[in-house]
Amino acid sequence: MPYLRHVLRLSVAALALLGLAPGASADGWWSVAPATGGAGGRPYVYAEGEPGSVLQDAVSVLNPGRGPLTVRLSGADAGDTTQAGSTAPRTRPVEAGAWLRFARTTGGRRVAAHTVSVTVPARTRADVPFSVTVPTDAAPGDRAAAILASADGRTSAVRLRLRVRGPALSAVTVEHVRVHGGRIAYELVNRGTTVLAPRLAVHADGVLGPVLDRAPRALPLELPPGHRVRLTEPWPHHPVFDSVKVRLTVTAAGAAPGSASASAWFVPWGALAGTAAGLLAALGAGVVVRHRGRRPADRETDDRTRTDAELTGAVT
Repeated sequence: MPYLRHVLRLSVAALALLGLAPGASADGWWSVAPATGGAGGRPYVYAEGEPGSVLQDAVSVLNPGRGPLTVRLSGADAGDTTQAGSTAPRTRPVEAGAWLRFARTTGGRRVAAHTVSVTVPARTRADVPFSVTVPTDAAPGDRAAAILASADGRTSAVRLRLRVRGPALSAVTVEHVRVHGGRIAYELVNRGTTVLAPRLAVHADGVLGPVLDRAPRALPLELPPGHRVRLTEPWPHHPVFDSVKVRLTVTAAGAAPGSASASAWFVPWGALAGTAAGLLAALGAGVVVRHRGRRPADRETDDRTRTDAELTGAVT
């Protein structure tokens, strides 16, 4: 145990000399992160500027291996928000990811390029500068983007949060509410210019009164401007037989509440079908029993009655 602790201390010290905190490259040997520019690290790159401005920053690529490493860097959009709150980068940027450029040498001169390949020597950290050119017609608000780094069959990302200065507008809507058995499906849309942390309240009324009432709670996601996310709300203890109206209300800081409703019937079709089949079977059995249960004496009496009637008709 003392030997293992000694080896661990040496490993941590070596990583510190390389400028890498323990665990920073848990997903592989090489790593990429925002350039620190001093003590401490940043979880992501933050940039802010007016429309038409050019913002500068850098990412650090660390190669602790024994040989050179070639890493390909490119800009990407943050992508669509998932129910877990994460955003999967889109490799073909059409939003803020398309504003990123790297300096690349081509034909003896430096040009701005959307992608660049950087070779990092062994046991070296390389700072790679990049720029963000905000379009002159960019609407004010927050944007999400990423820098993708690919090498040795692995891809890692550095998140970028960009803010275009201007009037801030917070607006959110809830749309396309649908009730499917034990779940409520809906969509949230950020129609403003700020990143939102939405809160959701759920209420439902049946024929005889409220059947569901959930107080507002924070959803585990951040919704960037212009993004739409599809979510579901579980309802395991819904009514068995009722007509309900479900209303969802979403709120966020600085935004007016948004709400939407949907109606649904809860009918135990399986139980009703089984009951109907049972009634029909019972009714059919009753008819058969009544028909088959007549005594021979009853049939003879009916025969004599018909014979007397026929004779009476003949005499008349």
